[in-house]
Amino acid sequence: MPAADTPAPRRRLAREDRYRQLLDASWRLIGEEGTEALSLGRLAEAAGVTKPVVYDHFGTRAGLLAALYQDFDARQSALMDEALRHGAEDLPARAHIIASCFVDCVLSQGREIPGVVAALTGSPEMERIKREYQGAFMAKCHGLLAPFAPRRALPAASLWALLGAAESLSYAAAAGAIDAAQARHALADLVIAIVQRGEDMPA
Repeated sequence: MPAADTPAPRRRLAREDRYRQLLDASWRLIGEEGTEALSLGRLAEAAGVTKPVVYDHFGTRAGLLAALYQDFDARQSALMDEALRHGAEDLPARAHIIASCFVDCVLSQGREIPGVVAALTGSPEMERIKREYQGAFMAKCHGLLAPFAPRRALPAASLWALLGAAESLSYAAAAGAIDAAQARHALADLVIAIVQRGEDMPA
């Protein structure tokens, strides 16, 4: 029978659980030390695992950054889907849902997600990944808002304007430059204005 003070053997995590642990440790590390401090070796140290474990999951720092952006995008989509299930279907309600979900999801990550987004611009491959997720967000917004547009469609320029405003307002709120409620209201108002002006804007 083992001695009373013998430590219990460390439980081996399932791969998906380890992946989640490493992502959570990455977000904490960025929040505490900034995106510049994030490396696979530093993550291994912070998560209490060996470097090969981290390399097996992400391969490179770029792969880790892409995984963090994907994690943020998935939570943002889940938050919006849940809000849409319980929200009204008129334009003001949908504008409010889009605005609140975007701002609140960025705020939940504090200053971390702007740093990850900035780091993703460091290579053509990372830029491509970022554009893919941006495209998915704009396509979702188009599907939600097009029924209220005069021409039942929204120009691409309008969707890029919406995305740019969502990022700028959310990051300003995360930095404390404006209040979160101000960011939500300003973005919701802009969404409504963009939809209502759709008839006057070029495709």
